[in-house]
Amino acid sequence: MEEKIIFESRHKYLHKPDKNRKYDCIVIGKGVAGYASAMYGARLGMKILLIGEIPGGTLGLTGIVENYPGFVSINGQKLVQLLENHAMDYDIDRLTEIVDKITPDKKKKEFIINAGKLAYKSRTIIFATGAKVKKLGVPGEEEFFGRGVGYCALCDATHIKGKVAAIAGGGDSAVKEAILLTEYAKKVYIINNEKKIHPEMANLKKVNELIKKNKIEIINNNEIIEIKGKEHMDRLILKKEYGGKKELFIEGLFIYMGHIPESKLAQDVGVKVNDKKEVIINQHSETNIPGFFAAGDVTNIEWKQAIIAVAQGVTAAYYAYDYLNKE
Repeated sequence: MEEKIIFESRHKYLHKPDKNRKYDCIVIGKGVAGYASAMYGARLGMKILLIGEIPGGTLGLTGIVENYPGFVSINGQKLVQLLENHAMDYDIDRLTEIVDKITPDKKKKEFIINAGKLAYKSRTIIFATGAKVKKLGVPGEEEFFGRGVGYCALCDATHIKGKVAAIAGGGDSAVKEAILLTEYAKKVYIINNEKKIHPEMANLKKVNELIKKNKIEIINNNEIIEIKGKEHMDRLILKKEYGGKKELFIEGLFIYMGHIPESKLAQDVGVKVNDKKEVIINQHSETNIPGFFAAGDVTNIEWKQAIIAVAQGVTAAYYAYDYLNKE
């Protein structure tokens, strides 16, 4: 008999937060690391509160994912939904809110988390706030945001159907989104400020195939210094000439220049960060503050991938559980 694979939550819980309860663990962040932490913590018997804003984090803004074990190819938003379904199969409380402050109480060995108008108590924290997009910081970027300039190709790809677009960046995320855009745009430029692009090998092969078809063109060793247009952006000004000109006429620009870790709340508590403002953790996802764990793109783990963030989230949950048992 063939075993049934379950993708939806099997149980119906209220998932309603309780301000009068002291939680075993509060997970901050609704990205993949946060969902993994919450799910695994609940499996270990901990009472969990999951707090965050928009579900999915970076992965929720990704097109097709082909490097997550178990799925040959899956939409990023769909993978996020599956992770959320798995977490919500357990009696986890959740809150859609911004966390304003974390206050440690060393005497009571607890943390007070202020979110919205209420405060919640927890014996441990798993900090999985992820990272925000890094902006170009050039004239026209703010002015034309939503009018040709964006940070999510998946979200806005239909708006450049049959038009010429560009991606700013040369990493794997930038290249993947350029590949996605070729399904909509007439042509896609990749504008990279380094000597060459550096995606995963599988994506490099796809790009090379699309270059042969004249669907992608790479501009290396160059930078965007200004974005121009009228009601809608219509051209870029490059630092160096390309094809004898510094102007590049396009109708859509998506920026993938990297990310900035969302670590300020942790820093305010006294958690140590590196020079990139990434939270420093050890192999157990522990920070320098007892009971305060971290996972995902906000940490100093170099390789930023969904599968690694999930693994970190599980690790953080296990060692939070271990920490509580040793108290």
